[in-house]
Amino acid sequence: QVRLVESGGGLVQAGGSLILSCAASGRPFTTYNVGWIRQAPGKEREFVAGISRSGSAASYAESVKGRFTISRDYAKNTVVLQMNSLKPEDTANYYCAATARGETYTSVTVPDYWGQGTQVTISS
Repeated sequence: QVRLVESGGGLVQAGGSLILSCAASGRPFTTYNVGWIRQAPGKEREFVAGISRSGSAASYAESVKGRFTISRDYAKNTVVLQMNSLKPEDTANYYCAATARGETYTSVTVPDYWGQGTQVTISS
């Protein structure tokens, strides 16, 4: 079992940056492939980015490629999502998710664990 807690959401203007962090407690976070998924009001959940246990493999949604970067901080036992050049359409509740299955976390991964989410709002 692992408990996931997101932080770092907030309100920023378009073009700005935010850093989201997903902290884990319970089993070592290196056991899990980790992803960020977002959900905007009235829309379905959308894969944003994922990273493997080792941090060697990462994947991104086309809509965020070149703007977002996912990484692991092993010292802090966290997974970080650096978000740059933010757009109003990035506004959503962002969730951290994890699974111990598979080689990495991709857009088709079905996670076993979810965090509670952190709200990101981008003003135009």
